[in-house]
Amino acid sequence: MSSLLYEESENPMQKCLTWWDLMWMSFGSVVGSGIFVITGQEARYNAGPAIVLSYALSGFSALLSVFCYTEFAVEIPAAGGSFSYLRVELGDFIAYLAAGNILLEAVIGAAGLGRSWSSYFASMINSKNPDFMRIKIDSFADGFNLLDPLAVVVLLVANSIAMSGTKRTSFLNWIASIATAFIIAFIIVVGFIHFKSSNLVPYFPKGAEGVFVSAAVVYWAYTGFDMVATMAEETKNPSKDIPIGLVGSMSIITVIYCLMALALTGMVKYTEIDPNAAYSVAFAQIGMNWATYLVSICALKGMTTSLMVGSLGQGRYTTQIARSHMIPPWFARVHPKTGTPINATLLTTILSAIVAFFSSLDVLSSVFSICTLLIFMLLAVALLVRRYYVKDVTSKNDSVTFFVSLFTIVGSSIGVTALWNSGVRGWIGYVVASVIWCSGTLGISLLHKHRVPKVWGVPLVPWLPSLSIAMNVFLLGSLDYEAFLRFIICSAVMILYYLMVGVHATYDVAHQNPKETEAEEGR
Repeated sequence: MSSLLYEESENPMQKCLTWWDLMWMSFGSVVGSGIFVITGQEARYNAGPAIVLSYALSGFSALLSVFCYTEFAVEIPAAGGSFSYLRVELGDFIAYLAAGNILLEAVIGAAGLGRSWSSYFASMINSKNPDFMRIKIDSFADGFNLLDPLAVVVLLVANSIAMSGTKRTSFLNWIASIATAFIIAFIIVVGFIHFKSSNLVPYFPKGAEGVFVSAAVVYWAYTGFDMVATMAEETKNPSKDIPIGLVGSMSIITVIYCLMALALTGMVKYTEIDPNAAYSVAFAQIGMNWATYLVSICALKGMTTSLMVGSLGQGRYTTQIARSHMIPPWFARVHPKTGTPINATLLTTILSAIVAFFSSLDVLSSVFSICTLLIFMLLAVALLVRRYYVKDVTSKNDSVTFFVSLFTIVGSSIGVTALWNSGVRGWIGYVVASVIWCSGTLGISLLHKHRVPKVWGVPLVPWLPSLSIAMNVFLLGSLDYEAFLRFIICSAVMILYYLMVGVHATYDVAHQNPKETEAEEGR
């Protein structure tokens, strides 16, 4: 990569990862606690046995986003993930806003995992009082009055492992993920041995609405692969390793999730599923009490590996932002011995530990990950821009056609989402919106492609990126008012910081060595 990047970081990151490492890192990052918590909740209250279809829909949407991430990671193999990709195609402002929100979500997500780890561990010791290891301060406000030192310790240990070296973290994640794979196989096999087809009736207790609502919720069980995409700079052969690692792992994870959901709903009637500890209670209900501890250990392992791989991704996001001088460049430095961005990782670790120490799970869970879906949508938009539009090269007519078609795709996707959320179920509105969406996508497909990937690219462009935009917009529409309010408030703070600090710093960096920058852009 660029010598400019290495000058900012002083030392290059070590190229030590293969497709095998990326596949297991993706598995360890994605298969966390979500599958063990969300499945029971959504099967019990929304989708019923059709929770399998919810996981399939969400998995397909996540796979579309993985395709977009993969092409960018191969073409632009730099640390920073979506920040780097969006910065190249959509500019500093969009990239900064996106990266700021995903970092915020990552910090809160890590804090939530730390609190969940603490609660799960405490419940294994004392199931009647999962808060017995926390310190209660009566003078503090509710939601912030249960101090959790164990969550802080877990975060510090997991992130210290991530700072010690990428290859070491990958090896530990691989060992832990292998153990998880055996436990998951055990859950699926036992579930099918005790499978009763009568438990699948009725299959759609709340109709299609329940399936789509659950699909939006269980989508969070697939998040985490974006953190693995930030490891491109440390991958030995990005053009081969990244597509195999990311696309292969997400395909396998989707199948695993569907099988686990089917095993649960076939083993226990959906009305009897425990929403908080579905798999543990399910094994107790069939008389296998000892297996509840096995499931608990698997959940703890999943949260631990999610923290480790998440820490790797958070550090690399922060490193790339620091390289652009949007935050102090000191955070971009790479340690000469470990080859990891220790300063950046320390920043996210300290922030996550502070949030985890004071904030309870209900407070953290109220902060929804609206930015994740937004960034996935922006990546699909950026991919279309990369293929079909080049400033000062694309003709005026083609530029107008492209942006009108892109607006048509986004507008029709919003229209379908608005129809669904307003309760309209007649087919006419959806057919009209679908025809408009198809016309917008067709309009782009008729344009000349200015960039065609040389090694690996998303197939069926522009149809797959366009479908990714539509699905992410639809899932965005399922989020509640609080999610959008949080996004607006946080984004307003970030915009203020960008206008006062970030825009000036990035301008100075862009103009400090014009010849080198111009040569780098030429490459």
